[in-house]
Amino acid sequence: MTDAPRRLRVLAAMSGGVDSAVAAARAAEAGHDVTGVHLALSENPKSFRTGARGCCTIEDSHDARRAADVIGIPFYVWDLAERFREDVVDDFVAEYEAGRTPNPCLRCNEKIKFAALLDKALALGFDAVCTGHYAKVITHEDGTRELHRASDMAKDQSYVLGVLDERQLAHAMFPLGDTVTTKAEIREEAARRGLFVAKKPDSHDICFIADGDTQGFLAKRLGRAEGDIVDETGNVLGTHEGAYGFTIGQRKGLRIGTPAADGKPRYVLDISPVDNTVTVGPAEALDVTALTAIRPRWCGTPPSGPGTYTAQLRAHGDETEVTAEPTPDGLIVTFATPARGVAPGQAIVLYDGTRVVGSATIATTQRATAGSVR
Repeated sequence: MTDAPRRLRVLAAMSGGVDSAVAAARAAEAGHDVTGVHLALSENPKSFRTGARGCCTIEDSHDARRAADVIGIPFYVWDLAERFREDVVDDFVAEYEAGRTPNPCLRCNEKIKFAALLDKALALGFDAVCTGHYAKVITHEDGTRELHRASDMAKDQSYVLGVLDERQLAHAMFPLGDTVTTKAEIREEAARRGLFVAKKPDSHDICFIADGDTQGFLAKRLGRAEGDIVDETGNVLGTHEGAYGFTIGQRKGLRIGTPAADGKPRYVLDISPVDNTVTVGPAEALDVTALTAIRPRWCGTPPSGPGTYTAQLRAHGDETEVTAEPTPDGLIVTFATPARGVAPGQAIVLYDGTRVVGSATIATTQRATAGSVR
């Protein structure tokens, strides 16, 4: 005879979307004592409007409350706007100002959902925080936990959870992680449960930029600063209104009037905030053979030496084989085959099969043809 599963006090983070609603419903159906909470994260009333494309609007709060009512669980709205501004929004602006490319969703998971929210939940006597992320936490007989990719690779979100440490994993619940279904089937489940968010569109934008205009958002905070767009030899090809408006690997929106001699497209190769210069060049100049990364976060025991892993460099990117070696300052990563579009500020997440080993923030890259970029 096996013991019945332990009944947990679960705080379900409900964004107002279909995934978090179904996750909360599944947790309640599994017999846990579930309370729903919506996070009020914006200090800007303009983002609290119908039709905003993020996940933190007043409309979303109302949708989350109605979903909680249908599920039959208590519901609250918690104001974490100040913490969110400091740890996510201000960090986002500072990273772009420094010429780096941040991932605010990953930062939010690290600092808000599984730090500020989790700490408050534990202080109130909850056992776990439940979200609608597609990932799995596997618990072994000795009590150790591992973070793994979701059963459905098409919906896997383990990349943005790669910042979670062992303590945070011990209090994380992802009810959708074992679901090998299409998003349409998740919506059908929501409809069967009477959750009217079943047909609500997914959110793909940065939640604190309601209109989706990232460059305009940064311009309001950093001001417009005209600078040069140059080629690899320093020839001026055009101008820009702020180097922060570009990312490594960007092709569109360069506004270069002079075509390349070979007629091929040019891409952003480097962003220099010191002299406000953006360097562009051919696609092959983007090939990165190695990188250094800082601020490692390990989902369990840190590796003791060099190892071979697969790595993911962006939320919906492909895996690539790498060798990674821990150092006193972070990681040295070498690619089996060159990778493109690798930018300082991005997260690199290491995998051993489906298991998430950990993550770190890219600091510098080594180019196949041009040496170290930063």
